Amino acid sequence: MSLNKAMLIGNLGADPEVRYIENGVCTATIRLATTQKGYTLPNGTSVPDRTEWHRIILWNKLAEVVEKYVHKGDKLYIEGEIRTRNYVDSKGITRYVTEIWASNMEMLTPKPNNAEVAASNAAAQPANPVSDPDRPF
Repeated sequence: MSLNKAMLIGNLGADPEVRYIENGVCTATIRLATTQKGYTLPNGTSVPDRTEWHRIILWNKLAEVVEKYVHKGDKLYIEGEIRTRNYVDSKGITRYVTEIWASNMEMLTPKPNNAEVAASNAAAQPANPVSDPDRPF
């Protein structure tokens, strides 16, 4: 028996890259950052934060959810399988890529409620708009 499972909680470094391939199958690629907080050793040496970047591949319904609801900066929980593949680059060098093929995802960034959205939209509007007599409306 063997087990190949990754479990990550992190933030998206960029908006998802979504593609539809043959037969309308949706696939998404995201870059997830996980950060281990820094600390100070007993002798006073400071160890800085350490951030790891993970390439996550999502398929079908998970990819469609990512396309609609996930954006740069969002916090996600990802479960999946670790996969490594290789390819030959334009200079003939073999490169290796490690990816997580997601089987489960949970969105951890709270969604703003309608009152918060209305308040932020109202805050973006000037409190006392100046009238321009030359505007057609």
